[in-house]
Amino acid sequence: MEHRKLGNTDLSLPVVGFGTSSLGQEFRQVKLNEAFESVHIALDLGMDLIDTSPFYGRSMSEVLLGIALRDVPRDRYTLCTKLGRYDLAHFDFSAKRVVESIDVSLHRIGIDHLDIILCHDIEFVPMQQIVDETIPAIQKIRDQGKVRYIGFSGYPQKIFKFVIEQISVDCVLSYNQYTLQNTRFLDETVPYLKEKGIGAMNAGPFSARLLTNAPLPAWLKEPEEVKAAARKAAALCDEHGVDIAQLALQFSIAHPDMATTIAGSANPDNIRKWAKWAAAPMDEGLLKDVQAIFEPVKNIGHIEGLPENNWAPSFFAMKAIQLIEPRPF
Repeated sequence: MEHRKLGNTDLSLPVVGFGTSSLGQEFRQVKLNEAFESVHIALDLGMDLIDTSPFYGRSMSEVLLGIALRDVPRDRYTLCTKLGRYDLAHFDFSAKRVVESIDVSLHRIGIDHLDIILCHDIEFVPMQQIVDETIPAIQKIRDQGKVRYIGFSGYPQKIFKFVIEQISVDCVLSYNQYTLQNTRFLDETVPYLKEKGIGAMNAGPFSARLLTNAPLPAWLKEPEEVKAAARKAAALCDEHGVDIAQLALQFSIAHPDMATTIAGSANPDNIRKWAKWAAAPMDEGLLKDVQAIFEPVKNIGHIEGLPENNWAPSFFAMKAIQLIEPRPF
């Protein structure tokens, strides 16, 4: 598995990172043996960045990781977890909760330090608190040796410059915004991050199943024209004997400025497929044809979190969908 440097840190991350939201049964019930096997297979195949959160399964993901990693040497993996989001609509970015959350995550996973800690989905709260209270509290914990690198995650591109212009961070994570259909992370944010020496982490290459052959989940809130384009693109890929998920993963990992692209599953077969796809050449001709299908709906998404934490240019606002319930990410 190819690895890339994360910004100005000393971390080298796999181009495909292993996400563990599925270990928390966010999308389906999982079998314990499959959950544990998924972790070990990911590590064996070089996906040695493990991304989790206390939100995933309301602590289940971290607990199962702690069991799966019990006999794995600490230097075999890079561990990223998050803080601040604990349920669909429960957010707490206070300094007091920062201390508690990090200590509890360390206990659940059974380790003495975190390689990366991210403030999770900050677009759902007034973001000035992240600058004034949350990150300064994490910096104090970093000075104690419990945390190595600090960052934050979210969906709207506005959040990244808002925070970075006020306080120093090491990395950020954007999800569902560097895909076959939506490249706003690269278009609007990554050059700025590169200039600052901040690592760019991408998640969600399949865009919540939009770019797969799986049935679209009821909670997928993309506009119907986006869904229709995705089905048309999937059919075209099928005609060429290619799973659209393969092309989606290959596209997301191809750009050298993306240190890692995180994909998650508790199905060992999926993880084996991803490693195989990552090593295979991408069909450039098919990619051009798929991008042509997505061109009329390129970069169309939705409003995530508080409206004031989102950009709203006219072409985007007309297509945007305000989510009443936060998505399970």
